[in-house]
Amino acid sequence: MEGNWRGRDVISILDFTREELEELFKHAESMKKSLEEGRVEKKLKGRIIALAFFEPSTRTRLSFETAAKRLGADTIGFSSGFSTSVEKGETIADTIRMLDSYADAIVIRSKYEGSALLAAEIAGKPVINGGDGKQHHPTQAMIDLYTVRELKGRIDGLVYAIVGDLRYGRAATSFILALTRYQPESVIFVSPPQLKPRPEVLMLLEEAGIRYSYARLEDAVEAADVLYVTRIQKERFPDPAEYEKVKGSYRVTRSLLEEKAKRELKVLHPLPRVDEITHDVDDTEWQAYFTQAANGVPVRMALLSLILG
Repeated sequence: MEGNWRGRDVISILDFTREELEELFKHAESMKKSLEEGRVEKKLKGRIIALAFFEPSTRTRLSFETAAKRLGADTIGFSSGFSTSVEKGETIADTIRMLDSYADAIVIRSKYEGSALLAAEIAGKPVINGGDGKQHHPTQAMIDLYTVRELKGRIDGLVYAIVGDLRYGRAATSFILALTRYQPESVIFVSPPQLKPRPEVLMLLEEAGIRYSYARLEDAVEAADVLYVTRIQKERFPDPAEYEKVKGSYRVTRSLLEEKAKRELKVLHPLPRVDEITHDVDDTEWQAYFTQAANGVPVRMALLSLILG
């Protein structure tokens, strides 16, 4: 089974079957246990992972770096296109060719749609999409599914409410796409009309036989087993005036959860948050976004070890 992973590119969550995701999650469980017990095997000693972050990132970059180092690998790279020769006019393609000659795998993040696919076509080494454009962030979706599985004991048969920017937000879109590999009871969308999921995303839900609907935040919270909240991202909007119309549309507060939520509800957020989840939710039983963030390390450890063998 592991032969399916070795040397593989990770461009979209749709590239993976349910069986492959389940295999990844079992490896992540093993990695998490090893971390807790302080006995991580240095499986990637002598390997180099390039972190090509043309767009700023905190959790994705640092968790990939931590994952690589926990496994004994070294990392090279940059955290902004401004610190590279791209600023001098070098193409992303030439930068990828250079990194391909330096490293054993490349993690790329870019604001441009299709950057990871382009990198994979150029590079001979495995390319992992750390988020590109408005649609794909496959490793975040893997972490999200793993967190649901860990906290709820299953991914199937749950009601998912997904809140915020469902049109331009790549974490939310990847999570919606990831659910097509499972059998949720239903998916509820909460967003401003102009930020509803794109038609091609809804079409994939329909093809997978997944029921979806739209609701007010209060009603979605009441029905949900998992509440997936995202910020409305100013940097993704083509028109700043459109952002101003919808910013701050939704706020998940402790009082809202106390009034409406099931006790077993888990609140996820890919982070960073702005004001869409108030800080008084942080010390409640509903909060799961810090667990979700921490799970970035074992899931990405599992992914790197499978791909690099």
